[in-house]
Amino acid sequence: MKVRLSIPEPEGLSAGHLACQGCGATLAMRYALKGLGPDTVLVIPACCWTILAGPAPLLSTGVNVVHSPFPCAAAVAAGVRHGLLARGKASTCVVAWAGDGGTFDIGLQALSGAAERGEDILYVCYDNEAYMNTGIQRSGGTPAGAWTMTTPEGSALPKKDLDAIVEAHHPAYLATATPAYAEDMVRKFKKARGLTGFRFIRVLAPCPPGWKYEPEETVRLSRLAVQTGLFPLYEREGGAFRLNVPVAKRRPVTEFLSRQGRFRRLGADGETALQARVDAAWAALPGRT
Repeated sequence: MKVRLSIPEPEGLSAGHLACQGCGATLAMRYALKGLGPDTVLVIPACCWTILAGPAPLLSTGVNVVHSPFPCAAAVAAGVRHGLLARGKASTCVVAWAGDGGTFDIGLQALSGAAERGEDILYVCYDNEAYMNTGIQRSGGTPAGAWTMTTPEGSALPKKDLDAIVEAHHPAYLATATPAYAEDMVRKFKKARGLTGFRFIRVLAPCPPGWKYEPEETVRLSRLAVQTGLFPLYEREGGAFRLNVPVAKRRPVTEFLSRQGRFRRLGADGETALQARVDAAWAALPGRT
């Protein structure tokens, strides 16, 4: 019996990339390219994927890559898009592909400007919750209580609400995705590719060395983030909100936290506080169950 899947069979990402075993950012790229197709240009600032793509002309992505300075992936992507339009190549999708350093922090100004102008690009943040490529330093995407090299006792600051910041710019499309829900992720990238205007997708991308877990746990952690309510899967388009994976009975956040060494200093009080924040955020979501 032949099983029909909604995930396209052709692979954009090839063997030979330079990722760690179990890299969530690599899984994210694989599924993103399945939704985007070959007529795509990636604009990548300083981040893990600057290295993971490999050296030109032996790129593992199967599509053209433009490397940009750290703070301006969105601006460079907008320039590439206008250049392609001037050459009559309107069908090519231009994607800014950045980590949380180039999105939550250093690249936020360019991201805001591109979103405000309604630039016809797709901006993707693969969110691994720290500056992983330079040795695991805290970023604006690092959650409270998480260990990094610059927060050895656990981050004292909460994670920045990046989705709310982007939403305030009224993008044409905003969504969250994660590799454990591959069909949902491919669908969202395919949908975003077919829209015009500024689009934004944030992908939770677990990182084995940065989160301190065994590589085979990547998909499990990706799924637990959704099932605990820490990372709801949703999309916004035209002002309408849709929760893509309603969770009738959420699992306790400790199931997600306890599988990672980065939360080893969080303690019972920290877990209780985080559970309360997740409960409040979940209660505020439209369409939850």
